[in-house]
Amino acid sequence: MTIGQLAQRCSACIHERYNDYQDRFQRITLLAPLRFMNRQWAQVQVDTTERLNLYAAAVDQSESSIRGLLKERFDEEELWAAAKADYSTRIAGRADRELAETFFNSVTRRIFDTVGVNRHIEFVPDDSAPLRPPPTESVVRTYPLNGPIEGVLRKIISDYGEIRLNTAALKSVLPRIVERVENRLGDGCDHNRPVRIEMLGHIFYRGQGAYLIGRIIADRQLIPLVMALLHAHAGVVVDALLLDSDGVSIVFSYTRSAFHVQLEKPAELVDFLKSIMPAKPEAEIYSAIGHFKHGKTILYRDVCKHTAQCTDERFRISSGKRGMVMVVFDMAGHDMVVKLIRDRFDNPKKITRHRVVAQYDFVFKHYRVGRLIEAHSFEHLSFDCCWFSDDLLTALTADAGQTVHLENDQVIIDHAYLERRVKPLDIYLLQETAEKAASAVVDFGAAIKDLAFGNIFPGDMLLKNFGVTRHGRVVFYDYDEIVPLTECRFRKIPQARTYLEEMADEPWYAVDENDVFPEEFARFLGLSTNHRDLFLHHHADLLTPAFWIAVQDEIRSGHIRHIRPYHPRYQLGH
Repeated sequence: MTIGQLAQRCSACIHERYNDYQDRFQRITLLAPLRFMNRQWAQVQVDTTERLNLYAAAVDQSESSIRGLLKERFDEEELWAAAKADYSTRIAGRADRELAETFFNSVTRRIFDTVGVNRHIEFVPDDSAPLRPPPTESVVRTYPLNGPIEGVLRKIISDYGEIRLNTAALKSVLPRIVERVENRLGDGCDHNRPVRIEMLGHIFYRGQGAYLIGRIIADRQLIPLVMALLHAHAGVVVDALLLDSDGVSIVFSYTRSAFHVQLEKPAELVDFLKSIMPAKPEAEIYSAIGHFKHGKTILYRDVCKHTAQCTDERFRISSGKRGMVMVVFDMAGHDMVVKLIRDRFDNPKKITRHRVVAQYDFVFKHYRVGRLIEAHSFEHLSFDCCWFSDDLLTALTADAGQTVHLENDQVIIDHAYLERRVKPLDIYLLQETAEKAASAVVDFGAAIKDLAFGNIFPGDMLLKNFGVTRHGRVVFYDYDEIVPLTECRFRKIPQARTYLEEMADEPWYAVDENDVFPEEFARFLGLSTNHRDLFLHHHADLLTPAFWIAVQDEIRSGHIRHIRPYHPRYQLGH
């Protein structure tokens, strides 16, 4: 066959696989309303994991089919350039074109092991393209505010026909919703008159929650409007109302699993969400609606754009204590850090590189309860040497020489994880005000408990393994010793039989691999005396086997606890 014929068959194969992936993705997503209304929380987690695995499986199938089709010509760039052109024609006019382009790129990068970007065979963004138009009626419902707000809000809720709210509960809570909306707009609305409310047409589902997402358009500002629904035993209720960007941003946090929401026009949906969360990167929004690969693509493009031209700033080793498993450096002027697996691990770490990668994959697929930072896995990154300080290059080549290579004026990184930068908790407690530090100490304990309820035991619970986000939330980012909580055995330290046993350097009792002694936590947390007292005042139960065993029993019973992704002040009962 000619190059053109092979290119068409190659393009058709990838396009077919992409369509199959999207069909499967949407089929699982469309189950979300049924799961919510039937309170099928265990099945929700099964659906979430199944949907997460779809993309990699589709790329694997595409690669296998392409290699079988093209045989020894599978890596001819001229053929792939023609396939790209044909594929572009096939996806022209698609509402999800950007996702289809990313899928094609995933296949080419798998075939070629591309370092950096190969514009000849990959889709790249067109900076000269016009701005996307505002969301259409197929994405947004518009409600003019030419009457009482209560009537409009009642109409908004009733228009979501797939959800049946508890009538008595809605009647009770609606006046509180109206009061909060009016307070948010201000007492004298003449200077900030609300004009209309715009609501996204589909409900967002995640875990045991459902969310109605919209915005209030006023004369002088745009106000987020998010109603959080829960399905209690008595029926569906409006549990919380969020009217500020920070609160909504936490709901869409990079520390949480993705929503299940119908997506006819993903780009329009993302633009709408960006309007109510202007500080949130577009990459994170795509990840939050389930398209992690495209979110990763946008993140990579942002990084490439950021590093396209050298400045006086340099990448530098991240602040905080040196990690035993990872080398971590900050990207100057960017809010991401880069984590590389060390060639050798310090004692007492007994773990392999393969195991570390498996741990990060485990976290990606696990329900992340708002406490585990999303880590984007990248291969074959390329940066200009000018971005690296001499000290950083020396450290990288010495500690991660199996991963980092210098080629001409480029630093090539074979594999890395990119994560949002947060301030290590140990540094945060030293630098912030007493009030903020105290709040972080209390949330530190809450984070450990949230992880436990999500069937996660972090292993090393040292302060340096936790960080604080810009919203003041404590999160965990050191994944090499994470284990499912149900695999641990929580024990009380046996009473010493003699004085010599009590004073011995080594334990006088047998300790198996997954044995955990909670009463030892206080010694290893690293808190100051005042902070330790505060921690114990709120979370003394963490130092008892009883707490952990009770959580294990709860998990094994099949009970799944709902961890609200918003502060109690947003709840309508407060």
